[in-house]
Amino acid sequence: MSSQLSALPVVVIGAGPVGLAAAAHLTERDLPFLVLEAGDTPAAAVRQWGHVRLFSPWRYNIDQAAARLLNEAGWVRPDDDKLPTGAQLAADYLQPLADLPALKPHIRYGARVAAVTRLGLDRVRSLGRENTPFLVRLADGTDLHAQAVIDASGTWSTPNVLGAFGIPAHGETSATAYVDSALPDVLDRDRDRYAGKRILVVGAGHSAANTILALAALAEQAPGTEVTWAVRSSAPTRTYGGESADALPARGALGTRLRELVETGAITLLTRFLVQRVTTDGHTVRVSDGDRTITADRIVSATGFRPDHTITGELRLDLDPILGSTRTLAPLIDPNEHSCGTVPPHGADELTHPEPGYFAIGVKSYGRAPTFLLATGYEQARSVTAALAGDWEAARDVQLDLPETGVCNSNPVEAEDTIGAGGCCGESASAVEPAGRGLATGIAGGLLTVPVQLITLDEKPAGDQAGTCC
Repeated sequence: MSSQLSALPVVVIGAGPVGLAAAAHLTERDLPFLVLEAGDTPAAAVRQWGHVRLFSPWRYNIDQAAARLLNEAGWVRPDDDKLPTGAQLAADYLQPLADLPALKPHIRYGARVAAVTRLGLDRVRSLGRENTPFLVRLADGTDLHAQAVIDASGTWSTPNVLGAFGIPAHGETSATAYVDSALPDVLDRDRDRYAGKRILVVGAGHSAANTILALAALAEQAPGTEVTWAVRSSAPTRTYGGESADALPARGALGTRLRELVETGAITLLTRFLVQRVTTDGHTVRVSDGDRTITADRIVSATGFRPDHTITGELRLDLDPILGSTRTLAPLIDPNEHSCGTVPPHGADELTHPEPGYFAIGVKSYGRAPTFLLATGYEQARSVTAALAGDWEAARDVQLDLPETGVCNSNPVEAEDTIGAGGCCGESASAVEPAGRGLATGIAGGLLTVPVQLITLDEKPAGDQAGTCC
């Protein structure tokens, strides 16, 4: 790398858990960097599911380099064995990290990235490409130059569609006013949208389960609240999990509670429901699979998330045609073969594209695979920053310390469970039973699943795309 190029910053896209971990590792490597965050605060996406508790205890949610920097500043580390909510993750860890003098001057908020390319080059030009700076264009028209780009922007802003075939159902785009994406705060912030209403929840991942439990609690408080749960599979077996035989008791309790809700008729379950058409009449929304039609007041689409690669359309990315991850990483994370607990440690080698100096890390690196864990993202950040510093020995020494019992569902996922946010969210904090034991759930996508024990009032989990995975 030329001295002129090395003087430019490494641009990190996203100030979420993994983006800030990358910033911490860049700080320790003494590499110049600039973090671009579209939101007004660090962890803007995490704060949107702040009411959800992670399945993973604090020990799996804190990056090692970040912890070292925070400890030097006198930070009081949370109890490693407690399960934080998303709000606690943001307030007690990510906000203090972003406020450190070593990081704060290098984080720019309200900076949405519109495109990433090479200065003066499009995707076709090859000569001198590796020594040409990246051009990062912001939505406000600002152009920035970078020696490398670490894309940790996640997938929270690009949820999957309701349509069963990967494309919007007929009429879906005209019904967006009636549809909410994963993990609404139905017991608090968003209560008025759901109380006393007919609600359809679509999806079979942990985020769907989390929302169903919260809606069931709301139905006990607000007469007239009706909940219908639609899944594409023939039975919600994967969502029920191992129940009493589950190695993770809280996750097993979740399955048991869901089964009870279905068997008692507290919620209505529709299996083999593939959404084909959505229509509205100005007051209600109707969802049809071709044979059956459900009328509801609101829909919660818990069908997962997917990565958006449009900002890097002029970079040379080698994406797996199925998952949208790098081709090298794809077979290691394929949800048809792997659960979170069987994904091997990986780093810069597996995340490298034909475009030198560009890496996607965090849940976006997994494409549509829902097997992402937050701890995995931290190790990606460590490995990639070591590679950018030229320390390939450290970059290739990838290790991952996860619970021996694994951290997610052991069964291959079905299409509607794919999230891409990767995560480990759990039950809405306000849905935890007031005395003693609560029920762990998951988030989706990519917010994920991690190790848990029985949940108490001051502890809570996360699921498909948050938590140790997010």
